[in-house]
Amino acid sequence: MTIRVLIADDQDMVRIGFRMILENEDDIEVVADVRDGISAVSKARELRPDVCLMDIRMPGLDGLEVTRQLCGPGVTDPIKVVVVTTFDLDEYVHTALANGASGFLLKDAGPALLVEAVRAAERGDALISPQITVRMLEHFNKPAVSVADKPHEALTERELDVVRAVARGLTNTEIGAELFLSLSTVKTHLASVQSKLGARNRVEIASWAWRSGLMT
Repeated sequence: MTIRVLIADDQDMVRIGFRMILENEDDIEVVADVRDGISAVSKARELRPDVCLMDIRMPGLDGLEVTRQLCGPGVTDPIKVVVVTTFDLDEYVHTALANGASGFLLKDAGPALLVEAVRAAERGDALISPQITVRMLEHFNKPAVSVADKPHEALTERELDVVRAVARGLTNTEIGAELFLSLSTVKTHLASVQSKLGARNRVEIASWAWRSGLMT
């Protein structure tokens, strides 16, 4: 299956570079590239791409607001967004994820991570630049847990093990190797955790782990 991608960035060279990287992959097609936030919203709603790569600082609407409009809380038919930016600021990371982003990537992360971020978003996972993952997640650590942060149903000990591994940034394959589980079993545990927490992806699982004090 071909992954359809929209690129939104106000710099021509960035859009050209991203397009060249992505269209070199057999399973990815760039369906549009736009240079401002208003066009990003309209084109995304018109074309319904599988994934949008979204810059933050753009004319019209910034990428964080575009992300909120495309996949934020209350959006009935969300479109997956990966924020790709030059600016390594905690405020941007937190806002992007709160607005529903399926990943946060720095522009200097390299072609391989860019491609993997697109594929991860399409399959319902999320990728965050490794250099900011742990730092970002630690900011979610709070001593108290509100009722809204409690799972609908108690997690099993094995599910908690999987959650801790996700919060440390491990992939499904790495989790399986560490916990001596098959890949399918890891995926089953993750699906159960998502259901119990009401989480949409592994980033929200990880942020819950830090917020709830599970990682302290």
